[in-house]
Amino acid sequence: MQKQPAVYILTNKSNHVLYVGVTSDLIKRIYEHKNHVMEGFSAKYNVTKLVYFELCDEMETAITREKVLKGWKRSKKISLIEKENETWQDLYEDLI
Repeated sequence: MQKQPAVYILTNKSNHVLYVGVTSDLIKRIYEHKNHVMEGFSAKYNVTKLVYFELCDEMETAITREKVLKGWKRSKKISLIEKENETWQDLYEDLI
């Protein structure tokens, strides 16, 4: 997979915490989350499981979409995830 803007949702092992992020390199960024390369929310709450992502043509579009998703209630985010990934499997392995 080439570098491409993306918005994504991560969760923890128990699927209780949701993290919405944006990146220009999805594989690299999820690797960083999984290996706690940076401190912050995702490292603190161990959100390392990629359960949803959208690829975008432009970074501006990805950032706008991230803001929209961050504004949604948890229930709406869950519906979005389950529409594409009913079993909440980690999608990262499919990317690499």
